[in-house]
Order: sequence, then C-alpha cells, then structure tokens
Amino acid sequence: MSFSARIFAILLFFSCQSVFCQSSSPRFKVIAFYTGKNDQAHISYVKEALSWFPQAAATNNFLFEATKDWNNMNDDFLSNYQVAVFLDTRPEDPEQRAAFQRFMEKGGGWLGFHFSAFALSPSAYPQNWDWYHNIFLGSGQYKSNTWRPTSALLKVEDRRHPSVKGLGMKFTASPNEWYRWQNDLKANPDIEVLVSIDPESFPLGTGPKPHEIWHEGYYPVVWTNTRYKMLYVNMGHNDIDYEHKVDTTNSTLSFTFANKIQNKMITNALLWLGSRKK
Repeated sequence: MSFSARIFAILLFFSCQSVFCQSSSPRFKVIAFYTGKNDQAHISYVKEALSWFPQAAATNNFLFEATKDWNNMNDDFLSNYQVAVFLDTRPEDPEQRAAFQRFMEKGGGWLGFHFSAFALSPSAYPQNWDWYHNIFLGSGQYKSNTWRPTSALLKVEDRRHPSVKGLGMKFTASPNEWYRWQNDLKANPDIEVLVSIDPESFPLGTGPKPHEIWHEGYYPVVWTNTRYKMLYVNMGHNDIDYEHKVDTTNSTLSFTFANKIQNKMITNALLWLGSRKK
C-alpha cells in the first residue's frame, strides 16, 4: 500500500469513529418538560440545563429533546420516549397527569429536579395531586427551605446504587435552595434515600431569617421510589443577584451544572433510568 493510501485509510478510520455516535441508534430517548417562567433562579437553571443535557446525550449516545408544551404529555407522544424529565414544574391538567401516571405504571423512567416536587396549599402550586406527591414522590407538601442558595456537603447513603456509583462517600453540591418536606421519607418502605445532607454542612443557609438557616436534622435530597423507574434530585436552583450588587439584570452567581461530581450523578441516573427494566 502506498504512503498516500495509508494516510487515506487512517483518515477514513478516524472519520468513521468520529461519526459513529451520531449515526448509530441512540441507546434510549429522553424528553424533558419545562416551563421556564417566574423565578429568575429557575429560569437561569433551565437555560443551563437545556445547554448541558444535549452535551451529555452526545457523549453517552442517547437522544435528548425538550418541550415547554405540556399538551405533549399524552400517551401517543410519551410512547416515543423511555425517560421523561421534569426540569422545573409539573403537569397541571388532569388529563396530562393521568397520562404521566400511565407512563410510569407501564415502566417509563422519570428524573425530576428541585421545583418539580414543590406543592403547597394554598399557593400557585397547591397539593392537589395525591398520587404524585404522596405515593410517587412520597414527600408530600413542601415545608420550608434554606436561604440563600448555598453549597452543601452531601452524604451518599447507598454507594451500591448505579446513580451514585463513583461519587465516593461524600461530595460537595453546587449552591442550591434546599427543601424540607412534610413526610418522613425514611419511614416509607417504598422510598430509598440515596443522598442526604451531611451534618458537617450545618449551619446551612445564611438567612437573613432565622428559620432559613438549618442547624440540625435529617434532609434527603436524592431518592428513588422502588415501585417505579424514577429518581428525584433536589438540585436545580441557581443563586441570583437579586439585590443587584453586581448589576441590574439579576446576574447568575452560581451554576447547577458547574460541578463534575454532581453531573456524574445525573448522568448515572439517566443511564440507569434509560437502560434498566422495571
């Protein structure tokens, strides 16, 4: 073989390798639902997520698509995907809720972030979906949160679970607004807590209100309901310059996906949800 022919063969080989992930069939398909309105911290996080997820999909050979049209929450549309992601909110229409429940009961996968589990009566997001909040998530209503958004040292509860594989015993999360829930998740036999706030994080939060600073307690932040293919993560609230100390545009002061260890957990979760059987 001539020198030029060898060079051509080598270039052809690497060209084929570079397009393999794009041309081969995806391992599974993910659809993310989002609203992206109201709180600037949630809007900032959603924009960041919509940039990060396609990169993770390209690296790990799965298909990622996103929509803010919640009317797509129906049986026909969901049948095209193996995993649904709630980036910030939940469906409100009864028919959409029923379609999501059927999707999960038929073995679909779900990954939910932060505000997707929020419910408080009375509020704009009341607890009016018992299956989702009390049975599926197990958390019940929102009770309180830390403030300002701060990072926390987190403890891995079960290092054998695929979603936390390779994270070690503890890791530091991106700054976040941490939630406390109505129900005791540890008392629910269907719930497996995977990550919780390590006591070394206390005091957690800066206030200014005293109840916004946690000094003790047990707070799950990542868990799964073993009756479903699901995982909830409490992360998903960037820190924002609400006081305009930097400028007048509510600048983002922290980023959820600027954390390699936390990103590894989210990627692990997606690969687990997309590949495991019920």
